[in-house]
Amino acid sequence: MEYVIIGNSVAAVAAVEAIRNHDGDGKILIISDEPYSAYSRPLITYALAGKISEDTIFYRDKSFYDKNKVKTILGVKATSLNTKEKYITLKDGDKIYFNKLLISTGGIPISPNIQGRDLHGVFTFTKFDDLKRIRKYIDQYRVGETVVVGGGLIGLKTVEALTMLKMKVSIIELADRILSATFDKKASSIIEQSLRKIGCEVITGNTVSKIKGRGRVSAVILKDGKKINCDMVIFAIGVTPNIDLVRNTDIKTNRGIIVDSHMQTNVPDIYAAGDVAEGLDLTAGVTRPIAIWPNAYRQGSIAGCNMAGITKEYTGGIVMNSIELCNLPTISMGLTDPKGDEYETIEYYNDEKQVYKKIVLKENNIVGAIFINNIDRAGIYRNLIIDKVDISSFKEHILKEDFGLISLPKEYRKHLVSGPGLEV
Repeated sequence: MEYVIIGNSVAAVAAVEAIRNHDGDGKILIISDEPYSAYSRPLITYALAGKISEDTIFYRDKSFYDKNKVKTILGVKATSLNTKEKYITLKDGDKIYFNKLLISTGGIPISPNIQGRDLHGVFTFTKFDDLKRIRKYIDQYRVGETVVVGGGLIGLKTVEALTMLKMKVSIIELADRILSATFDKKASSIIEQSLRKIGCEVITGNTVSKIKGRGRVSAVILKDGKKINCDMVIFAIGVTPNIDLVRNTDIKTNRGIIVDSHMQTNVPDIYAAGDVAEGLDLTAGVTRPIAIWPNAYRQGSIAGCNMAGITKEYTGGIVMNSIELCNLPTISMGLTDPKGDEYETIEYYNDEKQVYKKIVLKENNIVGAIFINNIDRAGIYRNLIIDKVDISSFKEHILKEDFGLISLPKEYRKHLVSGPGLEV
């Protein structure tokens, strides 16, 4: 059996491990346009801040490939796919044939086409090479002021890293508040206050219309005409699924690659997993990319099993983000700020401790949650969402300090202990 995997991040690693659990002899080849061993993309902001060394972002060492008998072609892009004859063409012209193919090409950072976009000192920040380029630029030009465009999680972790490097940072967000896709207004406000305390300028309801400079960045002009002097601009608007490889094929796509419950595309023997694939969002009730690390691993593992002939189904996931911002641990999951009379919310807020908790309910089922500065027992809430547990019998205790496993119905506790276990 010839297994080929395009991409070398978490979904690819999970697929390799799953394949090897069931097929010790099949040939596995990983192809990636990046020249590195698998690394943790969420850690690159920590490396920029100096919290960790670059060496520690690799979550599988080079021996992983040898131990699992995996051949690699790294630093070479796969440019086209022939689904009929089952081969991949590489940028250097080589053809790679396969029996089973996994596409785990991840996402591409969104970068608006505005004047000055090509100036030296304009970056996106999602890859290891971005980290290297940004570090080199900071050292070379002694960067003191930076504009970060985008007030989502990637943007805010970037902002925090830059402030730790003693830079003056302005964050520009088009929406009326930061983290509008992840948190509600209350949570956004708490985090925005923390950003301002560390010296960050937060500008919402605005965006960059032009970047100025002679050769390299010297300022940005906002859509309202305001000018902000800066030495560097980082776009952190988000990512879009990297479906370039399948654009001119018969593989069906929407925003991402459409797959079934086995992570297989509409073309037999071709699978997709991770940020490039569309999976069922259990809380929204729609199929869409769920671009989070644990979900990518799970999808990759399920794809790997099915590629090796072991039937496994992906039953869906939820959007869940766990991140620490300005020393505030935060978690959001599911629908955090839905509109409609069918939703009910339960909230707790302690201004002195900056603790905020919120549960979103629909027909007594939890469909979303927010935790700021107290993330205890988040795994329990996640399982209640996934398992669609009716919480009416313990609803009044759901945000109490003493809420825990003992608060749950006896039969459900037994399910967690003897069944799939508690995910945290």
